[in-house]
Amino acid sequence: MRKNTTLPLVLLLLLLCGCGGNDRLNSQTRFLMDTAAKIAADCGDETLNGAFDLCEKLDRTLSRTNKESDVYRLNSSDGFVTVSDDTLKITERALYYSDLSDGKFDITICPVSELWDFKEQVIPDRSEIAEALKSVDYHSIEIKDGKISLGGKKIDLGSVAKGYAADRVTDYFKAAGVKRALINLGGNVSCIGSFTVGIKKPFADEIALTVKLEDKSAVTSGIYERYIEKDGEIYHHILDPKTGYGVKNELASVTVIGGCSLDSDALSTVCLLSGTEKGTEIIENSDGFEAVFIDRNGGVSLTSGLYRENNEIIYKR
Repeated sequence: MRKNTTLPLVLLLLLLCGCGGNDRLNSQTRFLMDTAAKIAADCGDETLNGAFDLCEKLDRTLSRTNKESDVYRLNSSDGFVTVSDDTLKITERALYYSDLSDGKFDITICPVSELWDFKEQVIPDRSEIAEALKSVDYHSIEIKDGKISLGGKKIDLGSVAKGYAADRVTDYFKAAGVKRALINLGGNVSCIGSFTVGIKKPFADEIALTVKLEDKSAVTSGIYERYIEKDGEIYHHILDPKTGYGVKNELASVTVIGGCSLDSDALSTVCLLSGTEKGTEIIENSDGFEAVFIDRNGGVSLTSGLYRENNEIIYKR
């Protein structure tokens, strides 16, 4: 379920990019958390560098490959492991969305996702996938007294880590007195103040729709972010925990808008895995969130709090 981890830099910036209003802000772009991170804010270099320091610290904590990270230690242990508050919060929230989605969202998908090499365009054998699926079950995860046990499973928090990082940076800026900021962690956008952002057209380097955000987050999950095309079929990276292959339904992308980037991050994946009808139901029952669904034919569906004028998505008053 990891999102946009190996895309070229230009595509990362096109996934969900600012369309104006940040030209007078202090801005930097760095590569971290396996993505291009662009942060712009009305602050000095010291405060801006502090935001990147925060992201880098979270990257070290949540990395699957850093031997000192919480995730690496969890994946290497059969028992309970003491972890940071950040890892604890993210894991608890991820388990909530696993239950909400009836298991379609599952952070223990890691053994399956490790088989897929989208950079080298390698499709794993069905037998390999079938064997790896035996190790996928979020119900094995236990949390007790600030410690986590995976019950022999392996996790990957990439599907929610950038959303959580965006929330942490937003809180950091607010505490520092920042009045305007645009945080773009590889398409996970969070803003302080008012900005217009674009929703990418699936499988094209152009903007399909725009939406004005005010003190909100917008996160897109799409099957076009990492995929292999073979014999007319697309094998993408939003993996179905029941099959081990990219989920097959009518959707190409889902953008979720709300006040919390972690929740928007998780919900965008949950909705893409669930399809338009079930995804709409989930959003309508999630207070404070709206969604834009784009199907594989380019059709657009909106939740009840939004409407469309030409290519602009607008909040209903």
